[in-house]
Amino acid sequence: MPVFVTLISFALKDSQRLFILVFSGTKVSGKVVESAGDEVKEVKEGDIVIPTYIGECKECENCTSEMTNLCLKYPIALNGLMLDSTSRMSVRGQKLYHIFSCSTWSEYMVIDANYVVKVDPSIDPSDASFLSCGFTTGYGAAWKEAKVEKGSSVAVLGLGTVGLGAVDGARMHGAAKIIGIDKNPWKKEKGKAFGMTDFINPDDEPNKSISELVKGITHGMGVDYCFECTGVPSLLSEALETTKVGKGKVIVIGVGVDAMVPLNVIALACGGRTLKGTTFGGIKTKSDLPTLLDKCKNKEFKLHQLLTHHVKLEEIDKAIQLLKQPDCVKVLITI
Repeated sequence: MPVFVTLISFALKDSQRLFILVFSGTKVSGKVVESAGDEVKEVKEGDIVIPTYIGECKECENCTSEMTNLCLKYPIALNGLMLDSTSRMSVRGQKLYHIFSCSTWSEYMVIDANYVVKVDPSIDPSDASFLSCGFTTGYGAAWKEAKVEKGSSVAVLGLGTVGLGAVDGARMHGAAKIIGIDKNPWKKEKGKAFGMTDFINPDDEPNKSISELVKGITHGMGVDYCFECTGVPSLLSEALETTKVGKGKVIVIGVGVDAMVPLNVIALACGGRTLKGTTFGGIKTKSDLPTLLDKCKNKEFKLHQLLTHHVKLEEIDKAIQLLKQPDCVKVLITI
């Protein structure tokens, strides 16, 4: 029988930052878990936790493998329902759906306890929010999926929160050359703050492809690893072309609105390259996410560089407009 957890969004500390708490069984008040269901073992009353959209049972074929973080027992909930095929949310009698099992915009919700991770209360709530997705996905892609090694070369397409996470992950695992690629010139300084060694703005040389620009600063060889973080369909083939023949590896992180995208099969098959997708950067929520939370607590990440704007909840329309501004990375919405 599934073990459920209830979730609340609330303001935390005198800075009134938005944070998400998850707790089990019944209700929550304030900023801590109020009560837990009888079968819940991982969290208890008083704990601070964050929701995740994948679980980890530590027992299934996938969880016991080092090849994937996609649990077979607690999969991604794409149908908007709980594992028991019910919805635990409603408004004025109308059933609502649990997007990716989290539904973090609701004031209260129920979530399976296997989709939450305990957080040290000393961690800044805004930093913790970046680790529940975004930054962690990019960082994990470099750490768990590509397994970037010392002295390697990396290209990152798109320097948003995910891309900057990939840059930081590559840096912390010893990459010698990290090339950031973005049409926003403001991202150059932001990328350098996370460890980027080279920056390419495709608009500066419109007559050359991105792969040509990358090879131009890698002695014609290309890079060992490329992280595609934009979801722009045409960039998937470009990402392949940026990598080395015979050993290049592309990690696809960005997902756009197109389910089907064109692909240069020659670059893949005849080039001997590897193309791999990832969810949450290959991070296992129970085994790996606590490691990243510890790094956050120890100030090993420059997560403050990601937070560029604050708005109040009633200014939500302003937040959407801010996302279009060149100096925007993440907007924190306060309640």
